[in-house]
Amino acid sequence: MKKIQLISCLAVVLSLASCIKDEPLNQECDILSAWVEGDDYKSCFYQPETDMRKDNVLISSSEIVFTVKSMISLPKLPLYFNLTPGATITPANGSEQDFTNGPVVYTVTSEDGSWTRQYKVEFREADLPTLKYDFENYEILNGDLFFGAIKYSYYSWYEFDKNGKKVNLWASGNQGFGMGNSNLTPDQYPTVPDPNGYDGNCVRMQTLSAGPLAAAAQKYIAAGNLFIGAFDVDKALSNSLESTLMGNGNAFPEEPVKVTGYYKYRPGAEFVNEQNQVVAGKTDEGDIYAVLYRNTDANGKPVVLDGGNVLTSEYVVSKARVESLPPTDEWKPFEMFFEDIAPIDQEKLDAYGYNLALVFSSSKDGARFCGAIGSTLYIDKVTVSLEKE
Repeated sequence: MKKIQLISCLAVVLSLASCIKDEPLNQECDILSAWVEGDDYKSCFYQPETDMRKDNVLISSSEIVFTVKSMISLPKLPLYFNLTPGATITPANGSEQDFTNGPVVYTVTSEDGSWTRQYKVEFREADLPTLKYDFENYEILNGDLFFGAIKYSYYSWYEFDKNGKKVNLWASGNQGFGMGNSNLTPDQYPTVPDPNGYDGNCVRMQTLSAGPLAAAAQKYIAAGNLFIGAFDVDKALSNSLESTLMGNGNAFPEEPVKVTGYYKYRPGAEFVNEQNQVVAGKTDEGDIYAVLYRNTDANGKPVVLDGGNVLTSEYVVSKARVESLPPTDEWKPFEMFFEDIAPIDQEKLDAYGYNLALVFSSSKDGARFCGAIGSTLYIDKVTVSLEKE
């Protein structure tokens, strides 16, 4: 009897060992979060509770930027990372690095050793963000799904800071659109550059059919949009409103007064609702708005607003919105003024405790997948004016 039991136990152990052996090693090689540890480094940051951490690093991002008071006084410091299970990183996790001469490149290797990914980690001095946007700086980025089985390319815009460093200020829904429309070229996406701007190039945003993959999730249209912030591709299909991180990374140390620029707009022929049903008599509208909001909560935890709450959140302190964009095929000026919703704390403002989001869309209700295919908004020469001016 004992012999039979022993054989049975051995069989179970071998079976378990076989399962463990056969389980494939992880192929992911992503940084999920990064942070600086130690009270000795807190004086380098305006808001240590938030500025010393970068939680929820976007899967589409290959850059991680920390904001500090001064690069001159920045010591060598250890940086820690949370990686996808089984992945390793070089330089070593927690090792001291000198960031004063520019970004440090970290290489993450997957558990199975077959995939690697590089990240540039940089520390920058806090400064007033760029306030004039000509949309002359753009590039084509590449995305992929299922470890490269599906590949797509899309346009993205960027700015330069006072030191001539590239700043990835802008985001759009292009990346989410590309997930289900990899057969299209970048020029066929909702948000693209156009050479016929008010002065040089401009941005053209057009509401398009979202494609069969999005339609299967009952998302029938894709509005062209451009916004200051970031796009979380992980949530593009599961929770599209939360995928647009408005004002993400754009800490703002001054009080904005107004936003001006130039636009052209032409609505599409038929407005459809969330069920893709034509709404008789309804005409699509373009949308331009900006929001200043507190970037930490009462407990000091980071706050980033998204497409679902950017206009309604309790953290919003000031908001501006263009009342209407009358259709025009000629360039027309627009102007919108910020209205105070809650008091602005000057001490918090000086410590970069507020974020600014600026949003353009070819369909005002595009976030709810309502609009008219063909609605087109052009934007150029945008300026944010400050209270100090």
